[in-house]
Amino acid sequence: MQSFRTEIENPVVEKDIIELEKKIRLFQEGKVDEERFRSLRLARGVYGQRQPGVQMIRIKIPYGRLTARKLRRIATVADTYSTGKLHITTRQDIQIHYVKLEDSPQLWAELEKDEVTLREACGNTVRNVTASELAGIDPEEPFDVSPYADAFFKYFLRNPVCQEMGRKFKVSFSSSDQDQAFSFMHDLGFIPKIKNGQRGFKVMIGGGLGAQPIHAQVASEFLPEDQIIPFAESILRIFDRYGERAKRFKARFKFLLNKVGLEEVFRLVEEEKEALPYHSYPIAAEDFPFPVLPSYSERESVEIDDLELYDSWLKSNVFEQKQAGFFGVKVKVHLGDFSTDTARELSDIIEELSGDDFRLSINQGMVLRFVRKEDLPILYTKLKGLNFADPGYDSTADITACPGTDTCNLGISSSTGVSKVLESLIKEKYSSLIYNTDLKIKISGCMNACGQHSIAAIGFHGSTLKVKDKVAPAMQVLLGGGIIGNGDAAFAQKVIKLPSKRIPTALSYVIEDYEDHKEEEERFYQYFQRQGKKYFYQLLKPLAQTQTLTQEDFLDWGHEESFVAEIGVGECAGVVIDLVATLLFESEEKLDRAKENLQSGQFANAIYHAYAAGVNAAKATLVQHQISTNTLAKIVEDFEEQFVESEKINFKQSFRSFIYQAKKEKPTQEFAANFVLEVQDFLHLIQEFSLAKYE
Repeated sequence: MQSFRTEIENPVVEKDIIELEKKIRLFQEGKVDEERFRSLRLARGVYGQRQPGVQMIRIKIPYGRLTARKLRRIATVADTYSTGKLHITTRQDIQIHYVKLEDSPQLWAELEKDEVTLREACGNTVRNVTASELAGIDPEEPFDVSPYADAFFKYFLRNPVCQEMGRKFKVSFSSSDQDQAFSFMHDLGFIPKIKNGQRGFKVMIGGGLGAQPIHAQVASEFLPEDQIIPFAESILRIFDRYGERAKRFKARFKFLLNKVGLEEVFRLVEEEKEALPYHSYPIAAEDFPFPVLPSYSERESVEIDDLELYDSWLKSNVFEQKQAGFFGVKVKVHLGDFSTDTARELSDIIEELSGDDFRLSINQGMVLRFVRKEDLPILYTKLKGLNFADPGYDSTADITACPGTDTCNLGISSSTGVSKVLESLIKEKYSSLIYNTDLKIKISGCMNACGQHSIAAIGFHGSTLKVKDKVAPAMQVLLGGGIIGNGDAAFAQKVIKLPSKRIPTALSYVIEDYEDHKEEEERFYQYFQRQGKKYFYQLLKPLAQTQTLTQEDFLDWGHEESFVAEIGVGECAGVVIDLVATLLFESEEKLDRAKENLQSGQFANAIYHAYAAGVNAAKATLVQHQISTNTLAKIVEDFEEQFVESEKINFKQSFRSFIYQAKKEKPTQEFAANFVLEVQDFLHLIQEFSLAKYE
């Protein structure tokens, strides 16, 4: 491994990066278990990819907000450590691929010079907080949600409550009732509201996509703005304690909510309140920085070579902001992929012609902001030079797709290959659909929905078809998804599985059927509901016949060799193998963090780290005696029954009452100091008990 230099001014960030470098070294020396190491690196944005020996690095871009300087920094890092290619995700992150594991700490250190982080971009944490890319300039918004998304991101980054949960946790902020950030599919979704002159949010809770999409429930029609952080922290504490940990596919918050019900969740929220560090957390939205605007100067005149195309771009990609005299410009980025050279040129354009605050979107595009009307022609010309001026942003012609089999371990069949073919089909045969923002097409390489196929009007996810002794690449067709607004939506339904090479024909069937038979102003999800699933099954059934398959049908899009289904082990869940020595070591680390928090006056954090250390130590004992558990709450109950009540361990009080002081006591300095010392004594007791078993 090369010599490591951080040169980071923030000591917290520097310590984090040094810890990653240290654990990589220990892992490569065989001193850290592979599965435990996976959990640590995932929480630092380092994700295994389909190709062995290299990593995908996910760069966290909170609510998609970037500046020209940050984009240049990302481009430089990608050139140095990756392949010079950038990918925008459906969670407003940027991913780079083919990075050596040992390079990731230095890569992270380079990013942090411009305050760009990898922390908690993957793993069992609060993932990137997303928001409408129009936030702050949306003519329909009650107020700008950007300051609230920013405060949420900063508050929960490195927060002890959400470092090692059972699974990931996703949060969104929509800018208006149009719900462009999809609150209904998030663990926590916020829609801005004003009630009696006060700012607040409609709160959606317990949504999710994946193989089993579940619509979020309404937790509150109006939660005052100062309550969103305390409420969210209570929810995260509940999820951390009671969320499933053994069964990966049941480990999302949506399953916990479905199991216990909304009323019980509210009761548990009330139970957590006493231990929260804040019962009110005001957010100073007025202090949120206004973007640096370009200086006004006489621009060079430009001649538009294709006025019809320019008019299409103006109509589909440009809108007037709520700030009079300024325009937002939507940039369609095919599949979210662009080069570092393009990124640098774009940075120059942004500084010259727009506000230095642009947003990545959840449909893998971008929105430039604060463009003057007189600058639109020259901006169009410059964007066209980057192939960034295609009309049809967020329309039928702007397909969302995950990387699929290109790099992902879980990809089954190609999502990027078929998306390119479908976009070409739409451009050539259905060009008027560049203005249709209802008939959305979304594609995922597997059923896990990273391409958000479950909410598409027309969705596809990767699959296979077995035909005698051969396997053909296939796509599951889903129809009828759509955003209704204000937290409501229709999920797409599975209709039929088709060979991948027949998907373009299937798309033509669906589009033409809809255009021929829809009623006036009838949206596609409404048309689907009116006609019914069986109607569309019969429409597409002829394409499912396997007797007429040709050799071409056994080749996936973009491939010349016969299709082979190769599915690796996904890392989204951060599943780990619990070893006793590792668990006890981690308990010591958590206790050390508790002492650091105590020293710095962060009493609530100190208490939670100590609580986590205690539960972790109890878990080590259960693991050592081959007692399996599936939640932290179950660890507490089983340890109480198996070791305290049975007096196998000489613990002079109820472990349940002892450890749950963390959720019942106010986070004062006195309690925090005493609790940390008591947990330290408990950890020593467990260590002695563990060693005694082997003597």
